[in-house]
Amino acid sequence: MAVSLNHIAPRTPPVSHTSWRLWLRQNLFANRTSSVTTLTLLVLGLWLLPQLWSWAVWHAQFKPDADACQSIRGIGACWGVVSEKYRIIIFGRYPFAEQWRPLLACGLLVSLLVVSCMRAFWRIGLLWAWLAVWLAFFGLMGGRLFGVSLGLSPVPTDQWGGLPLTLMLSSLSIALAFPLAVLVALGRRSDLPAIKTICVTYVELVRGVPLISVLFMASFMFPLLMPAGTTPDVLLRVLVGITLFSAAYTAEIVRGGLQAIPRGQYEAAASLGLGYWKTQRIIILPQALAHVVPGIMNNFIAIFKDTSLVTIVSLYELSGALGLALNGDPLWRPFKIEGYLFITLIYFAFCFAMSRYSLWVEHRLQRSQAR
Repeated sequence: MAVSLNHIAPRTPPVSHTSWRLWLRQNLFANRTSSVTTLTLLVLGLWLLPQLWSWAVWHAQFKPDADACQSIRGIGACWGVVSEKYRIIIFGRYPFAEQWRPLLACGLLVSLLVVSCMRAFWRIGLLWAWLAVWLAFFGLMGGRLFGVSLGLSPVPTDQWGGLPLTLMLSSLSIALAFPLAVLVALGRRSDLPAIKTICVTYVELVRGVPLISVLFMASFMFPLLMPAGTTPDVLLRVLVGITLFSAAYTAEIVRGGLQAIPRGQYEAAASLGLGYWKTQRIIILPQALAHVVPGIMNNFIAIFKDTSLVTIVSLYELSGALGLALNGDPLWRPFKIEGYLFITLIYFAFCFAMSRYSLWVEHRLQRSQAR
């Protein structure tokens, strides 16, 4: 018996959904308000960009010549101030002849931060690598380690500054604050009244005051509570203050993630006979932290930028080192804007890298949840 087959006529392929016209329509010209805003910003950009190019590049002075910079003041940028003062801006009051040490310490720290962001290196050996790098960092910066001389000239912590101090305070306070924040978040949801009260009091007390108050208390009031003749290092006091402050905010972010976990997850863990800590470690916390990756990274970025407040306790990090470099020099003082643009670029580079890494983590989590 013959069977007749009806051939289907070929159809045109579907329109690609990734064309640039579709992207423009969806993101820049979706409606009348969006179109007017886009065109207004485009006209404003076309008006400002030539002037910005003229000031920043065309009429700019790149050589460290103060007289030449004065002659183009108001017409072009003086990037020579960066060429002249970059070592003070980057390293603060650290001894000039020894600045290879903070440079090497920063290189080690940044390199390990990059390595730690790669999943392939998430092994137990990474913890030992962090321990080794922190020992090397403090050994290079101070010249001594646990009171033992390393053959380098000693440099007290009040002379540490610039980018090394910013990186050290932000990365170490984040590393110390995160586990504390997880414990506080769990404590706020505890059924034990004493633990819950302590955690709630800590979070509400710290969140009720600005970071500048915490730094003042850590620097000036904390030594009054210590035994007579005992004065902790100012850098240690500031580190403790930033850690406690950031832990309170991170704890609330983690608690938000914990509240997003359905009750059935706890009941399923109980039916399997899992204890409290095993339930939190294997089932609850991985899901809760995955929900709040953007909030956690946002808080980390805020911590990185908030380190600029340590200038009030005479620790000259990156922004404080800029003031140190220019305020005492009348020749270069008029060109602060160029110096601030320079450190703005440094802050932006680190913050943008953290933001992009956060997006990468979110993308990986979405892919793993879709499987």
